[in-house]
Amino acid sequence: MTAVLLLLAAAALLWPGRPGGVSRLHPRRPGRVLAPSPAVLVALTAAVGAVLSTPVVAGLAAAAVHGVLRARRRRADERDARAQEAALAEALGVLAAELRAGRPLGDAATTAVGGCPHPRAAGALRPVLLGGSAPPGTPAPARACLDRIATARAVSVRTGCSLAAAVGAAEDDLRARARTREELAVALAGPRASGRVLAGLPVIGLLMGAGIGADPWTVLTTTPVGTALLVAGCGLEAAGLAWTRRLTERAATR
Repeated sequence: MTAVLLLLAAAALLWPGRPGGVSRLHPRRPGRVLAPSPAVLVALTAAVGAVLSTPVVAGLAAAAVHGVLRARRRRADERDARAQEAALAEALGVLAAELRAGRPLGDAATTAVGGCPHPRAAGALRPVLLGGSAPPGTPAPARACLDRIATARAVSVRTGCSLAAAVGAAEDDLRARARTREELAVALAGPRASGRVLAGLPVIGLLMGAGIGADPWTVLTTTPVGTALLVAGCGLEAAGLAWTRRLTERAATR
């Protein structure tokens, strides 16, 4: 058990930092933080696990590290998508204000794109204001908003009608979506915390067993029945975490 805890601690220390730790605008600026790649972390975990314990434990530890990596990558993508939406809303607010002030679309677009606080959001907005479409990889809510802007721009160019109202409505929709997402996050904080607590109960049980001298880890790693139970327990733990995440995501998207 001690070896596994040391292994997990080493993985936590070597884990790449949050994308926003250095800069929100440049989450992966080269030369700032040297962190091992995900494949190296998984391989290192498996190797150390095989040395300190059994091959089964090594495989389970590597799978756990891989799962944590995917979860962190998913959360980082979600944070970046939210940052893009917020930056796009700010840029659209500037664009609407410039258009209402009577500035030409080209000058207003230059000001809005230049002041956009997220480079990917600025890169997605620029071609739309020039008559193109949002680039691939743009988050779905931002893409839907930019498609509306592109359609409104095309109508404005053909008919001469004002684009400011459509831009303002798109900005309002993005901000309303952000407020709704924050309210849902607050409402789901309790169920998510409960899921994390339940996920940690097996580890607490192992520590309690070791504390009273039962040595459950030795039973789980050195006996055939214990190994089968360990694999089954880890599988059920992973299934429970995935199911909890699926339930909360479905609730958040309704």
